[in-house]
Formats: sequence, structure tokens, C-alpha cells
Amino acid sequence: MSARPYGFARRAVTGTREASGRLRSRLPAPLAGLLELGLIVALALGLAEGVQAAVVKPFRIPSGSMEPTLEVGQRVLVNRLVYDFQSPHRGEIVVFHPPDSLTCAVAVGATEPCPRGSGHPASDYFVKRIIGLPGDRISIREGHPVINGHELTNEPYITPCGDAEECNMPDTITIPPGHYFLMGDNRGDSDDSRFWGPIPESWIVGAVFFTYWPPDRVGGT
Repeated sequence: MSARPYGFARRAVTGTREASGRLRSRLPAPLAGLLELGLIVALALGLAEGVQAAVVKPFRIPSGSMEPTLEVGQRVLVNRLVYDFQSPHRGEIVVFHPPDSLTCAVAVGATEPCPRGSGHPASDYFVKRIIGLPGDRISIREGHPVINGHELTNEPYITPCGDAEECNMPDTITIPPGHYFLMGDNRGDSDDSRFWGPIPESWIVGAVFFTYWPPDRVGGT
């Protein structure tokens, strides 16, 4: 795959030089040199922008579902390549495509998390925290996930769930292979895998790793 960008860049630079060569014969030497330099700089900036877009994606937090960790309007950077080299880990905050239908694909009662969602991703982006991994058995108790029989109560980053229905789902489901169960930190006000099921890894865009706005929240996430 690396040969194609290199070949493109070589052809682009060659074309730039040919174009500048034609103009150079019509312009005084100092102007011709400045023109060639300007064209090369513009090409380099364009290539750098393309590489940046493939590696890092800026993202604006659209809702309060991740409060208090991420606030509405907060702007973060997403590493798009990290999961090319490793599997997602529990506790990581990720940007992903949710299912195209935000309802469970099978009939479940209020006491059970959704075991399976739509098989098609939406074009929208959501941001949540990875809670359940492939093969985990999961239920919900007072907003905390119960993973393989052990309740995860050490979650200092969450907003307590309260006594809403979604805070207690005692019936256990098993996360399918290659899928991840995601929840918002604002446990009482988050539309997440509890309602529309685990998602496949291929729908995960990348991991949130840095906040760049507002100034008082700049830093690693």
C-alpha cells in the first residue's frame, strides 16, 4: 500500500516541476524560483493534510451522555489507527458508528440489556466508553456493569444512575464474538448498548486521546 502514495507524490512533484518549468521561461529568474517554491509548499501541505485526516479525526461532543468526563461542545482528537495494531480495551473512550436503528433487534424486557442490534451501521458518530468485551457476560446493577459475575463499582468518572429502569437490568446477556458493549458515563441519560446492543469492532472509528477545546480542559483524556 505504501507504493501508491509514493508514486502519486512522485508524479505530482514531476507535474509541478514541468508546469513551473514552462512558466520559468516566461518569468524573471527570481519570480520563477518563488513560483516553484510556492507550488512545492502547496503540494506538501496538501499531502500532509491527507495524512493527518487518515490518522487523526477531530470530533465535537454532541450530547451530555458522557458527562462529567466529556461535556457538550468539548472538542477532542480521535486516533484512527490504534485498533489496526491492538484490540479495544475495557474503559477506553471511542468514537463509533451506532446501529442504523437505535432499538433492539430482538424483543427484550426492561430487565435485560439488548443482546443484539441492527446489523447495519448508521452514518452518524457516537462517543461512549467500552464496557464489555467479546464473550463477556453482562448485566446492569444501579448503573454499574456486572461483568462475568463481578460488579464494576470503581467508576469515579460516571454520573450516578439513580433509580430509572435503565439503571437496573439484572438479566444477563453474553456479548457476541468480535462485538463490544458501550455505555455513556452519564448512566441515567445515555442512549447506548443497553438499548441497541453490542457493536462489531469494524464500526469503531478510533480512540479518543486528547481534548483541544475548551482551553480549561486541554489535555489527555
